[in-house]
Amino acid sequence: MKVLIVPEDFSKDQFILKPLFSRLLASIGKPRAKVRVCRDPLLGGIDEALKAERIAEIVDRYGDKVRVIILCVDRDGKPGRRLRLDNIEREMERRIETTFADGLDFLAADAWEEIEAWVLAGLELPGDWRWTVVRAEVQVKERYFDRLANSLGLAEDHGGGRERLGNVAARRVNVIRQKCPEDFDYLAQRLEAIFRRN
Repeated sequence: MKVLIVPEDFSKDQFILKPLFSRLLASIGKPRAKVRVCRDPLLGGIDEALKAERIAEIVDRYGDKVRVIILCVDRDGKPGRRLRLDNIEREMERRIETTFADGLDFLAADAWEEIEAWVLAGLELPGDWRWTVVRAEVQVKERYFDRLANSLGLAEDHGGGRERLGNVAARRVNVIRQKCPEDFDYLAQRLEAIFRRN
């Protein structure tokens, strides 16, 4: 089974998304799933990632090559982002129904508040950091993730520490599900439902 993850910008996000989704899929009964992060086209930011026509290009291009496509963007403190993603999902579902045979699903996820929070949820954090405070921070990348990567000497590594920290965090995917129920676990439950259905 092949799964395509579509980030708003793959350049750094790929180092988080590939290991997290590989481990997540293994944990829900798909250990041989092949996870690929979409690098072509490069969306280059949230504005492009929220354009249904751009996502439709990706669905048309890869829809016959994968089983599931997941658009994965940051929430960025915008509660209305989920509604926009729901609309994109509906548009892509209609497109899939008219263009592809059964066997392709499209989901969209908004990481609260940035996907770096998922990595932090899977790590042992410094003793003076409270998860509830980290989780509520809109600028979690700058305020917490980058600080942690710097303190560990990983700022110059691939993706500013994302590759190493993403792989470490992925080992605790069930902890990430518990700490991030509104986004990561919600997406995991939706994936489980897809696989139960088929």
